[in-house]
Amino acid sequence: MNRVTGLLFSIALGVLFGSFVLPMLGDLAQPAVASPRPVATAEGFDADEQRNITVFSETAPSVVYIVTKQTVSGFFATQEAAGEGSGFMWDEAGHIVTNFHVINGANSLVVTLHDRSQYDARVIGGSPENDIAVLKIDAPASKLRAIKIGTSSDLQVGQKVFAIGNPFGFDYTMTTGIVSAIGRSIVGIAGNKIDEVIQTDAAINPGNSGGPLLDSSGRLIGMNTSIFAPGAKQSSGIGFAVPVDIINRVVPDIVAFGQVRRPQLGVTLVDSEENGRIASLLYQIRKEGVMVRNVTSGAGAERAGIVGFRQAGNRTLLGDVITEIDGEPVRTRWDLFKILQNKQAGDAVKVKFLRFSARDYEEREAEVTLSMPPA
Repeated sequence: MNRVTGLLFSIALGVLFGSFVLPMLGDLAQPAVASPRPVATAEGFDADEQRNITVFSETAPSVVYIVTKQTVSGFFATQEAAGEGSGFMWDEAGHIVTNFHVINGANSLVVTLHDRSQYDARVIGGSPENDIAVLKIDAPASKLRAIKIGTSSDLQVGQKVFAIGNPFGFDYTMTTGIVSAIGRSIVGIAGNKIDEVIQTDAAINPGNSGGPLLDSSGRLIGMNTSIFAPGAKQSSGIGFAVPVDIINRVVPDIVAFGQVRRPQLGVTLVDSEENGRIASLLYQIRKEGVMVRNVTSGAGAERAGIVGFRQAGNRTLLGDVITEIDGEPVRTRWDLFKILQNKQAGDAVKVKFLRFSARDYEEREAEVTLSMPPA
């Protein structure tokens, strides 16, 4: 290529660069102009959404987050295991209600309130048979908002419910659902049946235990307690809540006395080690019941003539076997517990029982006046 040809080629290349490449580079150098999209006007919440919002805003300040620590001894060392659960404020004195299984065995308890403030809690008492426990914190009255109490005896399958709690540690989570069934029975931490339990499909997961189940008025109708999740630990759409009618019956006793003071017949029953022998005896005579070991002096059972184990010369006679109270069969101590927890001190109940002699037994009936154990 000679000098003239090279010059002409350079000029042509310059024209091409100036005509096509430089404008393209200029476009790239200019920043893109981007503006936020205009915000559409909200149409407001519908009635259902507004109800959800209201229930949460009014109830969340009454819900608490509970962290427990428990000393666990292993083969090589002792360590602390942490657990968590939910609860709700019972009154303005700082009493908090939760599940007994949430706090069972804990060495320390820390309660977090809605404003994120934390307080050490102490256990006032509980009812393992109902999976209910009461804690207490010392916090300013301004931070303590008691939950609204409803009823559970009038619940209807299909009515809307709300659960608030701390599933998997995600505090103050609300889920919604319906009452799926009523009158269910579940096994409590004490090994007994808890009856009249509420079934719901509102999502309940680990950490929800002890939290409130609410109706659409934001009233407490139950305490979320357990889930049915075969082979898994997360919600399967079947959760259970202890009904508020039980809670409202036993919590005042726990607050006042540290335990539930149930009306009593005035008897103690044979312990679990003897149950097998007694069950075998009753099986032989085709009867079911609970055997009395001792009768409390002066109690209604003694006045009615019911007896426990006693001596006849060098032989020990068996105690009476209670088979029925007010027409309801008594097959286990839990049947007796369930019947009596719905009675009041001073009530007179008809007790059917078996009286064993040396070679036989006879069926008897007596009227027993219930009384309260000493405070």
